[in-house]
Parts: sequence; C-alpha cells; structure tokens
Amino acid sequence: MATATVLGFGARAPPKVLNLLAKTVADNGTATIIPKRSQSISLALCEAPYRTFLTTTPQESNKTPAKNLILYCLPTGVAEYVATDEAATVRSSILSTTTTTNTVVAVYSVETDQLLGGDETALLAAIRGDDGASAFGKAALLALAKLDTMAADQLMISAENKDVVIVVGSGGREHALAVAVAKSPLVGKVICCPGNGGTQVEGGKITNAEGVNGKQDNATVIDLVKRTSAKMVVVGPEAPLVAGLVDELAVACPDVMVFGPSKAAAELEASKAFTKDFLQEHDIPTAKYKNFTSADEAIAYVESLEESDRQVVKASGLAAGKGVLLPTNKAETIAAVKEIMSDKAFGAAGDTCVIESFLTGPEASCFALCDGKTAVLMPAAQDHKRALDNDQGLNTGGMGAYAPAPCVTPNLQQEIEAMCVKTVEKMAERGTPYVGLLYAGMILTPNGPYMLEYNCRFGDPETEVVLPLLETDLYEVFKACCTGTLGSIDVRFKENTCAATVVCAAKGYPEKYPKGMKIEDIAAANACSGVKVYHAGTKIDDSGATLCSGGRVVTVTGMGDSLQAALNASYKGVSKLAFLDGSGQSLMHFRTDIGKKAVEKKLRIGVLGSTRGTALIPVIEACANGSINAEIVAVLSNKSTAPILDKGRALGVTVSTKFVSAKGLSRDQYDAECTASLVKAGVEFVLLVGYMRILSKPFTDFWKGRCINVHPSLLPKHAGGMDLQVHQAVLDAGEKETGCTIHQVTEEVDGGPIVVQKVVQVDEGETAESLKAKVQAQEGLAFIEAIETVCRGGVITYADAGVNIDEGNRLVELIKPLCKSTRRSGCDADLGGFGGLFDLAAAGYNTSDTVIIGATDGVGTKLRIAHATKKHETVGIDLVAMCVNDLIVAGGEPLFFLDYFATGRLEVEEAAAVVKGIAEGCRQAQCGLIGGETAEMPSMYSDGEYDLAGFSVGAVHRDRILPKGVAEGDVLLGLSSSGIHSNGFSLVRKLIANEGLDFSSACPWDPDSVSIGDSLLTPTKIYVKSCLPLIKDGLLKGLAHITGGGLLENLPRSLPSELGAEITGHPPLPQVFKWMKIASGLDDSEMLRTFNCGVGMVLILDEKSVSTATELLKSAGETDVFRLGTVVKGSKVTVTASLT
Repeated sequence: MATATVLGFGARAPPKVLNLLAKTVADNGTATIIPKRSQSISLALCEAPYRTFLTTTPQESNKTPAKNLILYCLPTGVAEYVATDEAATVRSSILSTTTTTNTVVAVYSVETDQLLGGDETALLAAIRGDDGASAFGKAALLALAKLDTMAADQLMISAENKDVVIVVGSGGREHALAVAVAKSPLVGKVICCPGNGGTQVEGGKITNAEGVNGKQDNATVIDLVKRTSAKMVVVGPEAPLVAGLVDELAVACPDVMVFGPSKAAAELEASKAFTKDFLQEHDIPTAKYKNFTSADEAIAYVESLEESDRQVVKASGLAAGKGVLLPTNKAETIAAVKEIMSDKAFGAAGDTCVIESFLTGPEASCFALCDGKTAVLMPAAQDHKRALDNDQGLNTGGMGAYAPAPCVTPNLQQEIEAMCVKTVEKMAERGTPYVGLLYAGMILTPNGPYMLEYNCRFGDPETEVVLPLLETDLYEVFKACCTGTLGSIDVRFKENTCAATVVCAAKGYPEKYPKGMKIEDIAAANACSGVKVYHAGTKIDDSGATLCSGGRVVTVTGMGDSLQAALNASYKGVSKLAFLDGSGQSLMHFRTDIGKKAVEKKLRIGVLGSTRGTALIPVIEACANGSINAEIVAVLSNKSTAPILDKGRALGVTVSTKFVSAKGLSRDQYDAECTASLVKAGVEFVLLVGYMRILSKPFTDFWKGRCINVHPSLLPKHAGGMDLQVHQAVLDAGEKETGCTIHQVTEEVDGGPIVVQKVVQVDEGETAESLKAKVQAQEGLAFIEAIETVCRGGVITYADAGVNIDEGNRLVELIKPLCKSTRRSGCDADLGGFGGLFDLAAAGYNTSDTVIIGATDGVGTKLRIAHATKKHETVGIDLVAMCVNDLIVAGGEPLFFLDYFATGRLEVEEAAAVVKGIAEGCRQAQCGLIGGETAEMPSMYSDGEYDLAGFSVGAVHRDRILPKGVAEGDVLLGLSSSGIHSNGFSLVRKLIANEGLDFSSACPWDPDSVSIGDSLLTPTKIYVKSCLPLIKDGLLKGLAHITGGGLLENLPRSLPSELGAEITGHPPLPQVFKWMKIASGLDDSEMLRTFNCGVGMVLILDEKSVSTATELLKSAGETDVFRLGTVVKGSKVTVTASLT
C-alpha cells in the first residue's frame, strides 16, 4: 500500500499541502499518511474541507497502484536545516535508484507557498506513475544546494565572529532564556546582565557581564552593548521596558535588535487602567470594570454594589506582582481600596485603582511571540502562586508551573491566539507596534476565555517550562520578531512532551527569609534524566560554592512524555538539593503538589448522538454533582433537529455543540470531520448515545480504547439490532432477562470488548415499548459505571499510571545474583517463577515429625529514616531479623524468606540496595531468599517512599517446639541488642525533632557515628547463629524476642500463665537508651515497656545448662551474655534493679 511521508512541516499545515494529501488519498489510493515533525498535519487534515484520516479504509479499486510520496517542507532558517537529518533523507531518496522507481520526492517552499518543480496536478500525476517525478527531484536538489550555501555562509565562521546576545535580568527566567538562546548555532556568546550564580557557572557560550556591578539600568545596558558589539538584546524583566530601554537603545545603538516592546507598547503592563480600556475598546473579553483616581469615588461605587457582587481591586501601576487584592465581601473590598489608594501600600502604582468583577475558572499563562504585525501563541502554562500546598499561604511570584496546560484545548488555544493577534494589530494601528513577548493572563470562565491582564515580558517560572518545549531555534524566532518576519518562521514545539518546574525557595519566603545558605548537589540534580536546574536567587562565593541570595532560589524543571513523568523528573531533581546553613540544617522550602490538579483533572467527554439522548441525562447530573470526575465538553449530531443538541447547548457556551452534516460525504470523510471537532474541543473519551451511524475503521482506530457505545441488549445476544427491534427479539425468544451493554467501539458492529452490563427482568405481559423503558432507565447508570472505570484507570496502561514494567524487570535481573548468594540445602534461591520451591527432605526434615512455622513482620517507621537519609542498605537486614528472630523463639530453623517491596515510583538502584540488605540478612540467618513481590503503586505511595514486609518460614521437629517445660527457678540469660533494632521509632523520631536535631546532625550518644541517621540505621541483630545450636542440643526451654512492648510485654509470652520473672541483673543501659530516657523523661517501667534497653533476646534454661550454653554462645560470637534473673511464681515480670 502506498504511503505519503510528510517531513518537517512542524506547526504549519498549508492548505495547498492539505489539499494535495487529501487528493492523493481520494484519487490515487494512497493508504497512509505519515507525518514526521509535522504535528499539525493530522488534525488539520481531518477538518473540512479535507476530511481525511492519516489511515484510510481500504477500497476496492481499479486504479493503478500509487507510488510513495516524500514531501519535505524547506526550512526557513539555517538552524533548523542543520538540526535534523531530514535533508539528507530527502537527498538520498532522490539519488537512490532503488527509491526513485517507487517514490516521488518533492519539496514545499514556505516563502512562495508553492511546490518546487511543478504544480499539484503534475505531482499527483507523478504519484500515479506518469512522467514528472524527475522535475520535482531536480528542483528539490537545487533548493537543498541553496540551503547548503546559506549554512556555510552563516555557520562556517569562528565563534568570535558569531552573534553576541545580551540577556537583561538576573532571575530563573533569564537563565532559561540564556540557555535557550545559546543553543543556536548562529550565536557565539550570551552575556547576562547582571545574571546570577547559575549563569556565571553555566559555561559554554553563557557568561555574566563584567563591570556592571549587579546593575541592569538603561545606561549600563547601553554601555555593555557598545563594549561587546552585541547583535541583540533580550529584555527579561518589565521594569527596563517600562523605563524605555528599547527606545533608548534605538537611539544609541540603532543597528542592535531588541526583543521587547517600546515604552509606549509596554503600557499594556505599566497601566492596568490603560489595558482595561484597550480591551473594552476592541471587544476583547474581560471582566466588567471601572477605573478610579479618587478613593471616595471608588468606595461609593463599591457601596452601590450588591453584597454578593464580588470584586477584585488592583493597583493600576507596577507593584512587583503584589498589587492585586482579592476581597471576599463588600467591607473587605472597601478596605482594599483604602489600602491601595489612601494608605499607598503600593506607592504611586495605586494612584489609579481598577475595580473589576470577580471571575471564576482555571487560569492560564499564555505567551505570544509578536513582531509588531502578528502573534504566535506558545503552549499555555499554569503556575502556582500560593506559598503552601493546596493553594494555601501568601501569594508569591510563583512556586511552580507546568506546560502544556491541559485545560487549554486546541479550540481555546486558537481563540486566545486570535485575541493576541488582534491586540498586536490594534497596537500597530495606534502607532505603538508591539514587538517582543506578550503575556496574556487568561481565565477560562463558564462563558469562555477572558483576559485578566497583559504583561510585556516572559513570566517566571512559566518560562522555565515553556522554553524547554521549544523545538525551533529561539534566536531565529527572536530575530524574526525584531525584523517583522515572524510569519516566515515555523515556531514549533516538541511533540508528546511535557515540562514541569518546582521552585525551591528559602524557608520563610515570601516573608522574611535567610540568605547565604550553601546549595548542595545541584550537579546531582542536573544529572537526573530530563532535569535542568535554573538559578534565580543564587551567587557564587570566592571558594566556588553556590549560595542562596534571594527568596526564590532555583527552579527545577523536569521533562517527560506525560505531565506525570515530567513532575516525577522535577521532584527527583528537587530531592537531590539542600540549602544548608552553618549548622548543617536545610532551609529549603518547596510545594509538593505542583501539577496535582492537572494530573487529577476531569475526564473530558465528547458525545455523538442522533436522538433524544435520554441516557445522557444521568451522566450530565453525575458530572455536575461530582460523583464522577468527568465533564462533557462536546456534543455532536448528524441530525440538525436531534434533541441531544439541546442538552449540549444547555451545558453552556464552553461546550462545543454542533450539527455536522453528512451530505455528500463518505463515511471516512464524515468521521474525520467529527474527529477534528472532538479533538479541538479537547475530548479524551467518546460516548455514543443513540448514534444511528456505523463508524468507519479509521475512526475506531483513532479512538481505540477511548470510545464506548450502549447497546439495548445483553451482548453478544441481538448484536446488530436497533431500538424496538432488539426488545421485540428478546420477547420473541422468550428470554427471562435482558438489559443493556456498554462496550468499546471497534470496526465490528457491537463486537467490541464488554465494559459494563445491567440486567432487568422480563415480566409477564411485557411489550417492546415497556421493555425499552426498563432498559433505557439503566443505560445512563451503565454509562456512569463505565466512566468511573475509565476515571479509575481501567483503560489506562501501566506506563500511563506511572508503573514502569521495564524497570521492574531490570530490578529482577539486578537482584538475581543477590538471591543466589543465599542458597542453602533445600532451595536454589532462583527468581523468575510464580513461586519459590523448598525441599524439606533435602534440608534434613522428615515430614512425618516436622512442624512448619511462619512469621511475618515489617520494619515500621524506621523506614522514614532510610527515606530521609537515602541510605537503604541495612533496612533489609532489619526486615529479615524481625521475622527469623520470631521463628527461632518457637524453636524453628529458618528455611526460606520472601519479601514484599511497595513503592510509589520504582527506583531500581534504591530497591536493589534494599534487597542487597535482605540477602545479607538471609545469609546471617542461613535461610534462602526464594522470592518476593515488587509493587509499584503511584496512587498509594508518594515518590521517594516505600514500605517493606517480610515472610519467613521455618521448620521444627515436633518434640523440639518451644517453649516447653519452663519451671520455677529456671534461669534467664540475656543477649545484647545492636541498638534500638526496629521498634519504637515513632517516639525516637519525635524525640529527635523535639531536641531540635535531625538525622544529619552529629550523634549525641555515639561520637563515632557520622550522624544520628547512621546510628539509628544500625541493623537489628539476628540471633539464629547464636541460638539455633542451643535449640538443636536441647539446652533451651524457651526464648523471648524483645521487640515492641519491650522486656515487660514480650517475656511473659514465653512463660506459662502461672509463672512470672524476677529481673535482678539487668545490664547498664547503652548510651543510645540513656539519651532516649533523658530526652523522653520516661521512668524505668515505661522504658522497659517501650525499648529493648540493650537486651534483644532472652533465653530460658535450667541452671545446669547455663555454663554449656554460655560457652556455646560466646563461641558463636556473643561477647555479652547477661544473667538477667529467674523464673518465679506469679504472672508478672518485676525488675528489682534500677536502670542506669
């Protein structure tokens, strides 16, 4: 089957090219169109008048098989030309004798809007096999030769002779701008004025300006331009623009290009009053408003409003992003007016006050590149202004952002871009052409998108997520803006890519915050896959260390193929950083919920229907009351009078409701136009509600797994039938029950996978009409259940849900050698099967007199310390110890072990470190690690967190089960613990926090430990090697593992109910427990009920066995064997000596 490969069109979708593609499909039989770096082609082709899917339904035809087509869009700039191997592909395809026999190669020129070498008719004929292919090939080679010459002229020069660009500003925005501009092969040097610590050490082409002393005023910039012979100035912040930097540069350095608006054009940000008047004058939607220069008049206006008429109060001038107040009632609104106008909280910025209606809806930051004539909108971003999680706390300059913003659909993107284009056109008409970046602050209200405000520069931190998505050379884009040729540049962005950034601020920001903290591990953060750290408030000291010098210190941007992947990357980078003060305490603050609402956004539903759409009513109600996390965004019908369209219109103007005529269209063409409408509305999932059309294969392929239909029977019964016909067939068949089926839509009518079925009974005297009413009442409920399944992830892959199967497989391969190292008689400790096998006979156990013992446990909140310190090697030993120590208490020999590792996001090296510890524990316990489970559950655990559970199985001969024969007078021996072991850590962590310490602090009880965290992570002692020989020799009557509950709670578990214990020889408290006792204030009894207090295992034996047992214990490595006391009558454990 013939294909048409479309190369390098990016965001362009020229009508001539679309028409050509549609015709070669319809007339020449081309079966598949393959866009490569041509992301706009697919959607544009589906729209009228082209109505063409990328893959079409095969048709029976007598046509001569078409040749393949390669259609290449000639780059308009050198940077794009050399950035890909597309030109080489085109050239080799033309020159290859193998290819030319079945492939036609042609190029399209953006500058002339023409095919080179012939017109559309000639190219279609060449694809059919007629003469003419060579003319297109020759023209293509000539065009490529011209580009080669252009590239040689512009690029084959020394770095010193390439363009110098100055970036004005010192924040994260400017760091991102510098990095993006420096990627251009046309640029030799990027000078940041004044720059920050990040731009100082970025390296490569980027450097900070010399001799500016931290200044960025107009005179400083002009002097720098002259000193460096800069070709372009890119202005980051708004203040220099409002101060007329562009105007002064035009006079002082007329040959220098400046990306930024003139002082007159920057009035769009400098005066909110001006902007509101401008928007109203030109019919650009904005909130109802009034401007005031008198506080009394403003207050009188507020008093005239209804109490429920909420307002927003704004200082008109520049107020460092803080001049917008959000009162909630009339009294607060009057207070806000007084604060701005009377109290002069924002100085002269409040001389004029804007009072406007409060609007509701999600907000979006929309950047438009402008050349004084037109505008091109970049992907929308959303930022987080509040300082704390869940949008709590004070307003800030921004604590994080992500792009593209899912709430800005293709339709909205088009609508917002039109507003920006209109703004640029109207600014030109008034004699103040707008060149630079126009930042449209949008709110997506129930009545459509409204303009909140304009800014005349890139936003921060949104710049740090939008620019990394840019594929086009930014310097060439800026040059086009400065020269009025933006229309000739293809501003394209990376396909299927998202970016997210998290701002790391100094603790206390936006109020008083410390400075001077040392920033640790920026290199480690930058080394994370897909991560880039942009500096804002940083400086480099004389030693080369990076220090905090501002409130917002760095932004950590992550990239990924989904928003969740981008957020994961960003937060992984954040986890590497610390802002350390002189005492080693980290004073870094960041929000942990950036992008959370976008990830958990509502499912966007589109509806196709031909009838009343009764089944849609319960779905509408469920969306409205929040019982399903979904919203209807489009309702389409093939019938202009279908009542389902009224239901769509009733949902409001933001729902795309339309009749799509099928007149004169093939099934493929009609379905393509519907698909275009659905995609532009942002539809993610399609419901067919009474849709009386059979769908084409291209449609079902496009929406595979994302389109469901309701059928009025229990499929597969009565498939293919419709409406009353189906219900009558049920009655005619004498069936006792029927119902409805929600199924995925496939090419086979009513043949897709079943999602939900609802059953109703067929009663005596039922008619087709009465049965229809019964079944129809269930259809809406069935749709809701199916949508709930989708919202829960029922039609989402593991990868989409954040589960990486490949990483899981890699982990298995990494830990296989660890498991094999635990081999023992009875098991081979190999992984990969569905279960681990153990041969009791090979281990020396006769099944007729063997009892199997099981034990399970975890590590508890000790894991929090491993998470915090990022030290995971020892908690696996703890896990094994907690299980096998319980096994030997029953007299059992540990045979094998299994583990359960659950995490929010699998970090393979981290998990492998844990398993390494488990394997070490198994070796100490002489048991085989024969299997385990690794569960990656993003919805259950946060990234960077995991939990552990262990399962150990042992065996004991029936006559050796412990305890047995414990009697009054028996001796109690104690074996020392290695520390706190794995119990009591909730209290331990609280005590450390109460003392003003953290896990990185110097250890107050053990000067030999590197830190508190290192000491606390000392693994639990395993007593198998010590105690098992005594058990096998019959020396022990019982054992007690001292875990949670301490000595007082655990020892009685191994004693008969009529016996107790008297502890007369408890050893002195180890230093860690002395510290805990002082810090907590616990008395001896509570200490012995909470901690092991230095005794991890108690042995019960008669007096005559003590000497032999002690010798065996010491030969096994037990240096401390304590004679604790004796077994006595009664049921209590008493301690006669005080703990010291």
